[in-house]
Amino acid sequence: MTNHYQPVGCAVQRILSGYQQSGQLIELVYRDEAGQVQTIHEVVRDLFSRAGEDFMLTGRGKLVRLDHLLLVNGVPLEAT
Repeated sequence: MTNHYQPVGCAVQRILSGYQQSGQLIELVYRDEAGQVQTIHEVVRDLFSRAGEDFMLTGRGKLVRLDHLLLVNGVPLEAT
């Protein structure tokens, strides 16, 4: 698992922004800091950048770096 940030595309940010605005519960699959694949069901509370990296804050307070996201509602983010 690399800690070097890999920028995500605008399409990913648009998709997440749409979910944030709708308040819809979504399934997120991502790699945690230990490199383990995690699946959670959450709402997107906030999207923001800090120190040149993009993050998502979930409704329950989970902070996920956007380049660690693998799937959103079963859709691979590489396909967006």
